[in-house]
Amino acid sequence: MMKRLRARRHPANTPGEVSATRSTLRAWPQMVLFAVALLCLFLLGQHFHWDTRVLAAVTLLFGLLSGLLVWLVGVIGLVPLIGPIIVKVLSFGFIWLLNAVGYLMSYIAIRRGYSRDVLTYRGLTMALLIGIVIGYIIAQFI
Repeated sequence: MMKRLRARRHPANTPGEVSATRSTLRAWPQMVLFAVALLCLFLLGQHFHWDTRVLAAVTLLFGLLSGLLVWLVGVIGLVPLIGPIIVKVLSFGFIWLLNAVGYLMSYIAIRRGYSRDVLTYRGLTMALLIGIVIGYIIAQFI
């Protein structure tokens, strides 16, 4: 009896399960529609000069709840050779951490009146991040 229960609970043996490829093939028109709707919402907000923080929050929330962001990363990963590398670089925690610290420091510096220095700092940070990404991509091909 224990063997039957174990076999029944195994994910590969569940009856009526839809395979990932079949569900993905059915979901892509819906995701393209979500992407177009999100783009239209963003462009409409830019045209009518809506608050950028609210627009960014709504766009991010819509993208997360619909699964659109994950789908877009998956589509990027499908590009031969360079796609999986881009997905790896985008998922590095170091990049996220460095960017978050940069935004925090920018906020503090702007509050204290160092706007010009913040511009220089953010430019150097972006150059560093782009250099890390390019170096990682070149190292993958060597």
